[in-house]
Amino acid sequence: MIEIGKRIEDFVLKDQHGNEFRLSEHRGKRVILSFHPLAWTPVCAEQMKGLEENHKRLHELNTIAVGISVDSTFSKKAWAESLGIERTRLLSDFWPHSELAKKLGIFRENDGFSERANIIVDEDGNVIFVKVYPISQVPDMDEIIVFLEGRR
Repeated sequence: MIEIGKRIEDFVLKDQHGNEFRLSEHRGKRVILSFHPLAWTPVCAEQMKGLEENHKRLHELNTIAVGISVDSTFSKKAWAESLGIERTRLLSDFWPHSELAKKLGIFRENDGFSERANIIVDEDGNVIFVKVYPISQVPDMDEIIVFLEGRR
């Protein structure tokens, strides 16, 4: 699994609108890579709604959050619309199958999807926070906010 202090290799994934998200284009901001196993599941929905609900506060903390799963961009788009997600980008790690999750060491080989995890990258692209959650648990956004506030 990726470790704190390591640099994440630049990557490009498409969001729910088919637009490219390139990590290196967000240097100067902190980025939360919020991995969730699969779209259309209740816990994943709550996780992504938590990112959306905290969008303004994260912006104030010079941070952007993206949701990432193995689902296709088409599925991500329909799911985002059904959840009312408008500001949070939902990225597809669909093909090559879960390539980013595999590079970060959070792919669940037997299940075919990633762990539920939050990885925070600093303004220079280095990992400053890594937490893997039980699949059945919604990540605690308050914990993330407190961590980010402490690193101003």
